[in-house]
Amino acid sequence: MSRFFAFLALLLAVTALRPDPALADPVDIDAASRGVVRVVIIGRDGQELFPISHGTGFAVGRERIVTNAHVVRQAVQDNRLTIGIVPADGDRAVYARLVSVSPRNDLALIEATEPLGLPPLTIAGNPAASGTVTSIGYPLNVDRAQGLSFSDMFRAQPPVTATGFLSGRRPSREFDTLLHTAPIAAGNSGGPLVDQCGRVLGVNSFGAESEGSDAEFFFAISTRELLPFLRANDVSPRLNSSECRSLDQLDAEQRVRENAARDAQERIAEERAAAEAQRTADMRRTVTYEVMEQRDTKLTIAFLLLLISAGAAGLASFAHMQKDYRLRAAAGAVAVLTLIGACIAWVTRPSFAEIDTRVEERLREAMDGDDTGEITPIVAGAGDYICVLDTERSRVVGDPAEDITIGWSETGCINDRTQYGLDNGEWTRVFVPSSEAAVSINSFDPAAGELVMERYLLGREAMIDARAARAAYQAPSCEAGEEAARALGGSQTAITSSLPTRPNERLVYNCSVNSRDSRNEGEPTDD
Repeated sequence: MSRFFAFLALLLAVTALRPDPALADPVDIDAASRGVVRVVIIGRDGQELFPISHGTGFAVGRERIVTNAHVVRQAVQDNRLTIGIVPADGDRAVYARLVSVSPRNDLALIEATEPLGLPPLTIAGNPAASGTVTSIGYPLNVDRAQGLSFSDMFRAQPPVTATGFLSGRRPSREFDTLLHTAPIAAGNSGGPLVDQCGRVLGVNSFGAESEGSDAEFFFAISTRELLPFLRANDVSPRLNSSECRSLDQLDAEQRVRENAARDAQERIAEERAAAEAQRTADMRRTVTYEVMEQRDTKLTIAFLLLLISAGAAGLASFAHMQKDYRLRAAAGAVAVLTLIGACIAWVTRPSFAEIDTRVEERLREAMDGDDTGEITPIVAGAGDYICVLDTERSRVVGDPAEDITIGWSETGCINDRTQYGLDNGEWTRVFVPSSEAAVSINSFDPAAGELVMERYLLGREAMIDARAARAAYQAPSCEAGEEAARALGGSQTAITSSLPTRPNERLVYNCSVNSRDSRNEGEPTDD
């Protein structure tokens, strides 16, 4: 029994140490797969072409593709053989020329002889030492299991993805490698090993021989080998060193921030209300004391004047009996005047309703004279802005600019040449480039000082549809006016309505007024 509990404790500990479940969206792996190709070594018999062998490669730049050196070894050794590239998504295969081979670390760089428009994969600039990983490639055993013929190798097919765990770095005698459990087979060689955000961690190369029940491990050439190789061949790869986080995670964190901010505002409002209530109570008490004191003073004056009036009236009566008409007139005048004064004192004494009136006046005066030290933010409008990437709120897949400077006009134009569309009070512009398999939606909120860029990495058919929708309307010039901006906002919905529910990448920039005019630096790219 004690052994059972010991085993159970060990099982729970192993489960707790297992890498976290995938945080990224599955579409990231799909997006990375579209930049993966089958690399075929081609022989020729007269006019007939036939495959000799095949491996996998992935795009790292315009028409530049990385694979293993051993995948292209036969073509290097025999100039009668050629190299072919079959994209995962398309309708044609093309030839490739050899750019560089590095047998020491099993890397090769080839270049398509015709444009394919492959989306280059992003390389992880700060790769994790553990976690969930995915191998992408064309394993031969899957082709055989599906009964594919040799001619099928020249037909575009989606690559196979297999998930496992990264077991850390394992430098070999020759080069630096990563050890992982994402299954690969013959044909996977040269394919990417990617993290949960679809960023390249290494280039799959070979597997460890397994005897029977032994666990299977596989090796990928690390980015420590890949990056110097690419740079030595004038390739500037897309690098990304940010943490891999899903949009769901970012949205949850944003909700937490918004709830915390709302709670803080409510606490501040409650504290201010309590302080205001206390100030009102203190002021009411002070005003009440003042009113009561003034009432007592007026009543005292009225009573004294009544006494004087009564005394003067008595003296006037005495003077009348004594036939002293001068004294009677003087005493009578005093009696009348003091009686009038007593009446005035009585009538002008403050009432209890005066308390509320005075409290309101005092509070109004106090509010007019208050200086809370708070600076009222200036609502952003037309002008030049510098926008800084907010990494905590952004999901970065590619290699974006950290800072962007823009010039914004009140008519919704950026940098005097890119008109944004106005729809439901929001300024947006949809970009559908002809040279990249991605649709971008840029939104600018001048009041909040926020620029948001969302990128959707799409497949071939989706991009064809998006380009057709984009060709159906003409973006207006910056001088076209508000009606044209509203028309553009409506036209863009033909594209946005067909996009996936969530983007692959979301870049959030915080924008502030820039004192210098640098509106041509790092502006969003038009389509």
